Amino acid sequence: MRRVALIVVMTLLAGMLTALLALIYNLPLDTRDPAPVQPLAFSHSLHAGDYRIACRYCHRGVEISRTAGIPPLATCQACHLHIASDRPEIVKLLDQMKREEPVEWVKVYDLPEHVYFPHMMHLRAQLDCALCHGDVAGMERITRSVELKMGWCLGCHREHLASIDCWTCHI
Repeated sequence: MRRVALIVVMTLLAGMLTALLALIYNLPLDTRDPAPVQPLAFSHSLHAGDYRIACRYCHRGVEISRTAGIPPLATCQACHLHIASDRPEIVKLLDQMKREEPVEWVKVYDLPEHVYFPHMMHLRAQLDCALCHGDVAGMERITRSVELKMGWCLGCHREHLASIDCWTCHI
C-alpha cells in the first residue's frame, strides 16, 4: 500500500513539474505595451522605409553591445539641423538638444536581467533584423512584432542549428 502511495505521489510531482516547465516555456518575457507612445513621434516607415536608412546607422550599439541602443541626439541632429527643421516634432527634438536633455524613449523590446541576448551574435549568424523585429521599414510607430517567449527563442535556435544549452541565453 505504501509503495502504491509513493508511486502516486511521485507521478503527481512529475506531472506538476512538467506543467510548471510548460508554463515557463510559454510565458511572455516582456509583458509591456507592444507599441508604446513615444515622447517624440518617430516614423520608422519614413526613415527606414522611404529613405532606406539602415538599422545600424542609428542603432550602432547592435554590433558591440548587449543592446542595440537608442541613437544619441547628435545622430538625429546631423540631418535635422538642415532637413525638415521646421516640422513640429523636429522642433521639439532640436529644443531638447539645445537644453541638453535626453529624449526619454520608451523601450519596445526589453528582456529580463537573467536573459542574455547579444545582438552581435545574431548579426554574425547573418540573421535579418526583421526576423525578430518585423517589417520595421513599414511601421509608422515601432511595434514589438513577436511575442518574446522562451519557446519562440528555442524554436529559432533549433531552426538555425544554434545551441539550446541553458547557459547560451541565461546568465
